[in-house]
Amino acid sequence: MGPQTFAQKAIARAAGRPEVALGEIVDVRPDWIMSHDNTAAIAQMFYRLGLRRVKDPDRLAITLDHAVPPPTPRHAQNHAEIRRFVAEQGVRHFFEAGRGICHQVLSEEALVLPGQMILGADSHTTHFGWMGAFGAGVGRSEVLALWATGEIWLRVPESIRITLEGRLPIGVTAKDLGLRIFRDLGADGGLYRSVEFAGDGVRALSIESRMVIANFMAEFGAKNAYLPPDASVFEWLALRRARRTGEPVEAVREGIAANALYPDRDAVYEAEYHYRLDELEPMVACPHSVDHVKPLREVAGVRVDLAFIGTCTNGRLEDIAAAAAILRGRRIAPNVRLLVIPASSEVLQEALRRGYLEILIQAGAMIGVPGCGPCMGNHMGIPAPGEVVISSGSRNFRGRMGTPDAEIYLASPAVVAASALRGRITDPREVLEGEVVDPCSLL
Repeated sequence: MGPQTFAQKAIARAAGRPEVALGEIVDVRPDWIMSHDNTAAIAQMFYRLGLRRVKDPDRLAITLDHAVPPPTPRHAQNHAEIRRFVAEQGVRHFFEAGRGICHQVLSEEALVLPGQMILGADSHTTHFGWMGAFGAGVGRSEVLALWATGEIWLRVPESIRITLEGRLPIGVTAKDLGLRIFRDLGADGGLYRSVEFAGDGVRALSIESRMVIANFMAEFGAKNAYLPPDASVFEWLALRRARRTGEPVEAVREGIAANALYPDRDAVYEAEYHYRLDELEPMVACPHSVDHVKPLREVAGVRVDLAFIGTCTNGRLEDIAAAAAILRGRRIAPNVRLLVIPASSEVLQEALRRGYLEILIQAGAMIGVPGCGPCMGNHMGIPAPGEVVISSGSRNFRGRMGTPDAEIYLASPAVVAASALRGRITDPREVLEGEVVDPCSLL
């Protein structure tokens, strides 16, 4: 069939075939099947159909993260049903409320590895492209079918290649790159496409910045995202997997690297785009669409009531460090609330150990339990009608955070922290002017 993209190679591997064609529909057996708080609803359908046993419980990964701690009796009952299902089915990879957001947790646990396939009942499963895995969101009924049979069909997506060159300047982040892509190509620009990044710019990005990009591609309509894994990725995963399994780090690293997949040099792409990272500037998505994006300089000065740093897109240590660097020795504006929710318990503990949380609390921030927080409007920071939110989250459509009459702006954690400080949308470079400090310098 000729040269293959990453998506073709990953799907072919999961299908047990040497190669697949673009647009072909094939049956695949994913390495991992993921769900979260929606597990209870899927389990109810599963049992209602007369099914009793999951085909392969060792391939299931279940995390409680969307409503933790449970804000209502209904949510608490939902969690109780999930715990019963996990016990009945013998699911070993279960992560309790407080461990963190599913995508972050599965990455930290080094369960998913380069070249593998994970299908999850969450749209941001594109996240696992950061390590060169095929991650795709699927519906609840698809997860039910995967539980029952271990397999499902996928259509092989066409691919888009985005080449990155250079390095991000101080005060500009991977979130700004994602927002720039959405502005240029639209929120549906990657619809059911494999968005495959390439170029020297990828190697210049931190591990956590790569997670931001792959995760955020869900808002681009992508079926999956892909960043080519390198030595830093293999090392990051090997250290965690060896710690969990007790295997020698070197042997684990070699095994991970051997399983990685890369597109053929002459693979065919539907479209190709190029970005120079050093030419980017801070960007902001304005209400009420993720592709309603403007340079920050065009919206600077807009009043802010609530500032939120967290979610599976931007709740990692790098993000909290950026906020701490900006707010160190300062206080947030008197009429602003700043909410910071780490993406996982590991991030929380490390941020505590390094003193970031003390800095943020002294600045007036509230710290939440690791999880999704107010991202989907369940609890822990829902805005009042008429309020303006600046968030490091991934979505800003009307009512996303539980209040249809609130306005949500999306930006990087550095912009969110600077805006909380001034009480209006602010460029972090303006706050740090003269200090010559990288917002991530505390790392």
